Amino acid sequence: QVQLVESGGGLVQAGGSLRLSCAASGRTISSRTLGWFRQAPGKEREFVVAIGRSGGSTYYADSVKGRFTISRDNAKSTVYLQMNSLKPEDTAVYYCAASTNFRTVSTNNVYSTATYDYWGQGTQVTVSS
Repeated sequence: QVQLVESGGGLVQAGGSLRLSCAASGRTISSRTLGWFRQAPGKEREFVVAIGRSGGSTYYADSVKGRFTISRDNAKSTVYLQMNSLKPEDTAVYYCAASTNFRTVSTNNVYSTATYDYWGQGTQVTVSS
């Protein structure tokens, strides 16, 4: 089992920045793809960004490209999401997710919630206009 705990959410003005963290415990995450998803009220959970096991591969939703950056520190069992130039439409609960060990991830499946077996409880991000 992998337990994921997000932190770093909050209220920020449009154009501001936030850095989310997701700390993992339990089994190692070094061999897992890690992702961030978000869910706004009344909407489905949507893919934001993901990072491969070694950190060499990253995948971004078009809506956040150039503004968000994902990174991971396997030694600290933590994944980060740096969010810059925030917009009101970025307001959502942000969830950290982890795949199973050594799961093959590509553009065919990285965007799907079904690819990820472990989820955090979420952290609220609110961007005011």
